[in-house]
Amino acid sequence: MRASNFSLTHRVREPEERSGPAPALLLLHGIGSNEDDLMGLAPYLDRRFFIVSARAPIAMWPGGYAWFNIEFTDRGMIANLDQAARSRERIVKFIDEVTQSYGVDPRRLYLMGFSQGAMMSFSVGLRWPDKVAGIVAMSGRLPEQVLAEISQPETLRGMPVFVAHGVYDPVIPVQYGRECRAALEKLPVTLTYREYAMAHEVSPESLSDIAAWLQAVLDRSAPHW
Repeated sequence: MRASNFSLTHRVREPEERSGPAPALLLLHGIGSNEDDLMGLAPYLDRRFFIVSARAPIAMWPGGYAWFNIEFTDRGMIANLDQAARSRERIVKFIDEVTQSYGVDPRRLYLMGFSQGAMMSFSVGLRWPDKVAGIVAMSGRLPEQVLAEISQPETLRGMPVFVAHGVYDPVIPVQYGRECRAALEKLPVTLTYREYAMAHEVSPESLSDIAAWLQAVLDRSAPHW
């Protein structure tokens, strides 16, 4: 667990294969979880990645953290947008710290988020494409506020994006995944959208597809030293 001199507490997995600066994969967990959660996926992901799993800054209970709080009301679910904006800025700063402190390739830093972490991945990656090479969004949403803040869609041309959603998701219903697909299809990203027979989770099938997709993305982006 690393905390000092960084904006976010986090865990890392060093790459098992390295040739020059390593590509990086930043994992962003869902609400009520922590940096240990998605790190459990690391053994199944490409060994070339320097993997960083970050802890969200807002404490909810012992061991449970959030990128922003959510209130459930008669009008539906209301997100604390001020907290979301502050967390977004913190992630952007953390990306700079990761690239500078760990010596990873700043041109090949990817975001992979689950649920609320997927929302943050979109929020950061679609607004700062100069810092993020691609996005994996699992069981999340693409908030309208994020789309409204994309001032230059052309800067997203060719960005690889993988969206995975469960058709039986009771937390973030699959309609939000389909809305996400419709919105991304209007942007010049390279989109892969998949639905799975799963709930609000990462299934073996979805993880296998994501791992293969990430491997292919790395193969295409690998520099020739």
